[in-house]
Amino acid sequence: MTDHELDDLFASARTETDADRGAAARFLSGHRQRLAQEQVQQQAQTRTVRAGWISALLASAAMVTGLLVLRPDTALPASAAYDAYQSAAGDGW
Repeated sequence: MTDHELDDLFASARTETDADRGAAARFLSGHRQRLAQEQVQQQAQTRTVRAGWISALLASAAMVTGLLVLRPDTALPASAAYDAYQSAAGDGW
């Protein structure tokens, strides 16, 4: 094979044909479809993670609220002024 024949071979290999354009279009459409599916999956995963955090936060708030509501009240200490007032006013004040 001579240099001229080799140059012609390389030139014909670099020339874009209808088959090349069709293959490129098929590849790009499949590639775009895969990218769109990945984006949908990422959005679904983000929503799942966000919903998990919100659920955990609400569960924690409910538990803290339940503990505060169900906590028994502590008896208030009787002060000396209260005792003096009750003894001066009587039982039915």
